[in-house]
Amino acid sequence: MKKSELKKVLKPLIKECIKEVMFEDGTLSSIIAEVMRGTNATSSQPIVESRQVTQPQSPIETDNETRARLISKRKELMDSIGNNAYNGINLFEGTTPTSAPSTAPTQGALSGVSPSDPGVDISNLMNKTTAIWQKMNEKK
Repeated sequence: MKKSELKKVLKPLIKECIKEVMFEDGTLSSIIAEVMRGTNATSSQPIVESRQVTQPQSPIETDNETRARLISKRKELMDSIGNNAYNGINLFEGTTPTSAPSTAPTQGALSGVSPSDPGVDISNLMNKTTAIWQKMNEKK
């Protein structure tokens, strides 16, 4: 007898035996009862979170700590890329951190652009388009 033939014969028999044990012998109801007893035991005892109260630091201390952390992070980054990798040039010299993204969703064409961004100079654009329109008019 081949494996596939044996499987065809045994599979329905095993299914029937499992159903009989689960439903007729009461195994399924005892499993459900045990689970329900476990959920009732935990719901009667509330979970309590305890937090330790820390005193807030003054803004000056926080600012100094932040500045020190920034300096150490920059030094760590320079060490990781190797001081000799760029002939000793500090890649982060003169850079400023980007502004934090706002939590509220903003909409608009320039919502992601910094207010200090000068943008694109379009002062000569109108002079050129006027000339183009005049040439197009002359052709007609």
